[in-house]
Amino acid sequence: MTQLISLQPFSNWKLYMISFSQIGFWQIRFTTSAKFKLELVIFFKKKNIANHTISTQGLFEGMKAYRKEDGQLVLFRPDQNAIRLQTGAERMCMPSPSIDQFIDAVKQTALANKRWVPPPGKGSLYIRPLLVGSGPILGLAPAPEYTFLVFASPVGNYFKEGLAPLNLYVEDEFHRATPGGAGGVKAISNYAPVLKAISRAKNRGFSDVLYLDSVNKKNLEEVSSCNIFILKGNIISTPATSGTILAGITRKSIIEIASDCGFQVEERAIPVDELLEADEVFCTGTAVVVAPVGSITYRGKRIEFKTGAQSVSRELYSTLVGIQTGLIKDNKGWTVEIN
Repeated sequence: MTQLISLQPFSNWKLYMISFSQIGFWQIRFTTSAKFKLELVIFFKKKNIANHTISTQGLFEGMKAYRKEDGQLVLFRPDQNAIRLQTGAERMCMPSPSIDQFIDAVKQTALANKRWVPPPGKGSLYIRPLLVGSGPILGLAPAPEYTFLVFASPVGNYFKEGLAPLNLYVEDEFHRATPGGAGGVKAISNYAPVLKAISRAKNRGFSDVLYLDSVNKKNLEEVSSCNIFILKGNIISTPATSGTILAGITRKSIIEIASDCGFQVEERAIPVDELLEADEVFCTGTAVVVAPVGSITYRGKRIEFKTGAQSVSRELYSTLVGIQTGLIKDNKGWTVEIN
């Protein structure tokens, strides 16, 4: 088969609904040509997984649908997820759906699972778009066929601690990403390598792992699945996204909200030693939202930070969630209604 490198095959897509009641899920399949499949897996009602032949190319996104007090369903900044997928696809030599196609697929998934979206304040519908290379190929080369699918599940808090403070462990042996790699895009290959470090940290009683840069082993980078922020006085700092750090959409939103609240926000290299002087530390991400960090342990030394109802992280969390769920007026045009 001829390799597909043009975005044109995403045009003129058709919608087909297939019921797989015997294996417990519904599947929507969009087909564009004989060599390109666009699949939208709506929901797994049982503990079943759809198996796909996947090449070395793969990207995914993470986003949520929220139910407002009036019952209306909304998405939060879905265009940013679509843009990030396109950026990642370019890095991984893959075609990608347009922004409109991406958002339409996500909306249809949310609508098909409307009854599974938790009530306001009780959770959200987590939506996972996935773009993978597929088709018959064994060699190291771009796939001859690509599959875009979306699946969803209702979720509560990501961490078992809920809004309780996290206890992080600074990892200086294993690294999440290296310069010149794919750490700056949401590639599926970025996440399996951190599992060993996470497992080791959790066995020691920690919530998650905070990684350092792989070159000098002294600057903060990311937690396993979320971005990191530190607060000192009126200055909020977060590591700059310089190719090894994922540009989180929650991260981007918190930077803007914090600036609106009067904080000075800096995106820069942050030496691990600055943790010693920080007033607060918190993580951001689609799954974790804004999670306060109660302590960080580095080379046997435990550093504790301010948390609680009066903390800045709680203020930022309340503002962000208020916008996402319609409790605070969205003056930025971030929320998109699902009709």
